[in-house]
Amino acid sequence: MSIDTVPDIIRTHGVERAERLALVQGDRRLSWGQLRDRSAQVAQGLAAAGVGNQDRVAFLDKNGIEHFEVFYGASMLNAVCVDVNWRLAAPEVEYIVNDSEAKVLVVGADFVPILDAIADRLTTVTKILVIGAHPVHENYADWVARQPTIDPGTPATSEDIAFQLYSSGTTGRPKGVMLTNANFFGLLPMAKDMWEITPDSVNLVAMPLFHIGGGGWAVAGMYLGCASVILREMDPAALIDLIAAERITHAFLVPAVLQFMLMVPGAVDADYSSLEVFVYGASPISEEVLARSVTVFQCKFWQAYGLTETTGAVVHLPPADHDPSGPNRHRLRSCGLPGPGVEVKIIDNDTGAELSAGEVGEIWIRSQQVMKGYWNMPEETAKSITPDGWFRSGDAGFIDADGYVFIHDRVKDMIVSGGENVYPAEVENVLMAHPAIADVAVIGVPDEKWGETAKAIVVRAPGVDVTEAEIIAYAREHLARFKCPTTVEWTDVLPRNPSGKVLKKDLRAPYWEGRERMVN
Repeated sequence: MSIDTVPDIIRTHGVERAERLALVQGDRRLSWGQLRDRSAQVAQGLAAAGVGNQDRVAFLDKNGIEHFEVFYGASMLNAVCVDVNWRLAAPEVEYIVNDSEAKVLVVGADFVPILDAIADRLTTVTKILVIGAHPVHENYADWVARQPTIDPGTPATSEDIAFQLYSSGTTGRPKGVMLTNANFFGLLPMAKDMWEITPDSVNLVAMPLFHIGGGGWAVAGMYLGCASVILREMDPAALIDLIAAERITHAFLVPAVLQFMLMVPGAVDADYSSLEVFVYGASPISEEVLARSVTVFQCKFWQAYGLTETTGAVVHLPPADHDPSGPNRHRLRSCGLPGPGVEVKIIDNDTGAELSAGEVGEIWIRSQQVMKGYWNMPEETAKSITPDGWFRSGDAGFIDADGYVFIHDRVKDMIVSGGENVYPAEVENVLMAHPAIADVAVIGVPDEKWGETAKAIVVRAPGVDVTEAEIIAYAREHLARFKCPTTVEWTDVLPRNPSGKVLKKDLRAPYWEGRERMVN
């Protein structure tokens, strides 16, 4: 049976590799046949709850086997799994569940306090399941156990939505990124051809599954039928032990995790003999961390550049360009070459002209991997994707004479903190509701641990006193912690251009002085 859509993955391997290992989480192990049966039970339960073709099912929990049961169970109905960022505050979770129009919400035990805070304000959810006991809502395990192991057999097409992930909003509202089966299958063949994943590989699933670098990476390995080892929470020391214990061969990690692993006592002497390929991305990496990683882990390294909107990786830096002492050392600062079927060009936003090699402009991408659009946001979709299919990345960069893509800055003021995207507009919208703030601008500043963190530059309201700690605490009540300012600076007035736009580059400049690029 050919695998052309996401549900084909579970339907094919669930039969042809039924006895082979599919998922590992701690002491729990599921074969492909068991995962197929569990997914079919979830599908039957979802159907009984009214979930049908292209309906949304929301999932809120850390990495776990249940994610894959719900993901593939929904796919068997040609429904769409919406993984919600579990780092978000309750109002943010409420917005995403309602915006996605989810009919069913599955919540992990760790997030029952958030569920209890928002349950009576969920507008489309008709069924809530809790992974664990709850006085009101049904236990997920009991619910699954009641269902028959019959695949409903709903077909899926290449243009149907397979996954909906939410990105932070440039306008203050998170946006649901609709990724089709065709989008995924522009990416999945690379798992074999570039990253050398095989049915016998052991793939680490360590990044959060609500990210394309978590969920997308996991699907890439499962497409080929390999075993996936799930790390529920990021613990660098536990990760090092897991590599040896489970004989991990492949992994996708963000640069901050590589840095933390290198800091673990005894990391240099640990057993990495099983490792074959590390893929890293989601934020820039320092040459020092990369050079040390190549030396310590002794495996092939690929850098991947992409966005949620491009179904992940579209530009790749191959292992041959990861020699820290080689003649092409400068390429370590690039994110690589466009992948198969991917077009990249650099555009001058003022004139709309395509720029020559070495000239900095906005990175535009055209590929089968470019999303279908933003859920219920046709105007935002039109702003991001041109009529002829080019996606405006929001990243500023250049292409050198050899075709390598270099990131230079960000067009949209986005902050990347530990691999998480933070949009200042979203943070500013929350802070402006504080009675002591008359005006505020949020910028990214360098941070040795996270790459960048958010700084709030605040104009106090007349006659009101407020401290840095109070503003940070207020932000944490309403936003995920990674989005919140870590520092606050005071000013009498924010610099603006004649049309009133805050001059963010002027505010950022002093903090990035002396650095080669305005990303860290």
